[in-house]
Amino acid sequence: MTAKEQGFLLLTSQLGDMERKPLTVAQFRSLAMRVTQMEKPKQSRELAEDDLVALGYDRRTALRIVTLLSEEDRLSSYINRGNRQDCYPISRVSEAYPKAVRKRLGLDAPGCLWAKGDVALLNRPAVSLVGSRQLSDANRLFAETVGREVAKQGFTLVSGNARGADRAAQQACLENGGSVISVVADELEKCPLVKNVLYLSEDSFDLPFSAMRALSRNRVIHTLGYITIVAQCNGQNGGTWAGTLKNLHNNWSPVFCYADGSSTALELKQLGATLIASKDLSDLCALQPNVESLF
Repeated sequence: MTAKEQGFLLLTSQLGDMERKPLTVAQFRSLAMRVTQMEKPKQSRELAEDDLVALGYDRRTALRIVTLLSEEDRLSSYINRGNRQDCYPISRVSEAYPKAVRKRLGLDAPGCLWAKGDVALLNRPAVSLVGSRQLSDANRLFAETVGREVAKQGFTLVSGNARGADRAAQQACLENGGSVISVVADELEKCPLVKNVLYLSEDSFDLPFSAMRALSRNRVIHTLGYITIVAQCNGQNGGTWAGTLKNLHNNWSPVFCYADGSSTALELKQLGATLIASKDLSDLCALQPNVESLF
């Protein structure tokens, strides 16, 4: 790990501790801008509290930043503990960080993605799938068809490993010789090492499930794929709706929604999604959005 990557993680990661208060995106950006304007010391040394005060920080904030940077042993211990569980960090300043996520989310991109499995999958073209946990038979069949076609056509499937649409598509993809990137909202360390599967977790490898983590990881799912397919969305609430709405609002990736005749699907169409049927999945490269977003 480079000094740049280490400093970035020290300043921006919780290191598995919900009580740790790293810098926010805005705070880190401000610090980075100020440091680039700082006159370089004559000899190499660590950033000191007085340096930060000279940059305009008050003593309390300066001490907080220096304290975060001083926790190298804590960071090393956390990384080593993750490595023993086959979990490895990819920070936003790392070369291995997925370019699509960095480009589409900008400063909102997760500071660190912990990975477990085949990291090489991040370099392959991918299709994202989202959907409800409670599926009708027709929508489940559609999700399975997405997984199968993604595998047959040489893409990687990106999903969230939740019951329902996610797992239906993931299982179908793997059963047909495909590969899966699964962005989880619970403990990455508990995920099994599986051939052709990469598990990702935002910020930490050992934090338990929370609704906030589940909602936050949606933006990673929607930006990793070159397109996003919605297998089913049950009403204007929940993670599928919230994540898809943000995608349409921010234009992260073209959204295609299964035309199941539901009022939610029609609402997503009005907001910029393109409705498709199972037959449209036979050539994923040919899918093109045909409705302008209302945002």
